[in-house]
Amino acid sequence: MTRPDLPRACVEPAPAKINLCLHVTGRRPDGYHLLDSLVVFTELGDRVTVAPGPLSLAVTGPFAADLAGDEDNLCLRAARSVGADCAITLHKALPVASGIGGGSADAAAVLRALGRSPADPAGLGADVPVCLASVPARMNGVGEAVEPLPGLPALHLLLVNPRVAVPTPAVFRALKRRDNPALPVLPASPDAAALLGWLHGTRNDLQAAAIGIAPAIADVLAALRDAGARLSRMSGSGATCFGVFADAAAAQAARDAIARARPGWWVAQTHTLPSPPPAR
Repeated sequence: MTRPDLPRACVEPAPAKINLCLHVTGRRPDGYHLLDSLVVFTELGDRVTVAPGPLSLAVTGPFAADLAGDEDNLCLRAARSVGADCAITLHKALPVASGIGGGSADAAAVLRALGRSPADPAGLGADVPVCLASVPARMNGVGEAVEPLPGLPALHLLLVNPRVAVPTPAVFRALKRRDNPALPVLPASPDAAALLGWLHGTRNDLQAAAIGIAPAIADVLAALRDAGARLSRMSGSGATCFGVFADAAAAQAARDAIARARPGWWVAQTHTLPSPPPAR
């Protein structure tokens, strides 16, 4: 049934999810990997519109063609998970299957628009629970344990994707170690410099495996370093990488340089959404 309190279209942003760090700490008997990750979101993202009507999905935007014919899109699965009949329009501004949570963020935006969530949002995907709130958080387990982190500063980022597909299952299969240490203790309410210093003591444990599958990821990381990034790292299972820059001007200069040198890559300047201030 269509929600009785959804008389008109509801628009929800679906911010891109960035794994600033991602440690693989174990593997369950059922094969699912245990993760420990610091996740943030950006002002850049997709957009979802949910309106009354029979269940349907229309996709617009620069990456719409990459989802053509997807009958099992996560937006549809999210609506079905709460028994909603609704017309969904997805404006796809982010590359598909690129390690920045596009599909999970889209599904979470549908659930927010509907005002409902399934009992186990992680059943839709490991990133869906953290994307529901879309605030900086530490994500543990198989994605079901989410701890919001107040007081994190905004960071200036450049996102770069070499337009190479990297299947997530293949990356996990290529891991050489699955019992890595958890994240170190995060300083309380760090400023940008302290957060960056802490990040240098962390990793993305999927990065080496993804580079083995798609060597272009190493080229992206090198390009970000050469453009002045204070930290360059892959997000999620790739292939999107991010560079942290001192300010918006530095990120813009890097964007211009990389876009000129690599016209086939997807390059986007953005900044992270700050977390709410600590409760007093």
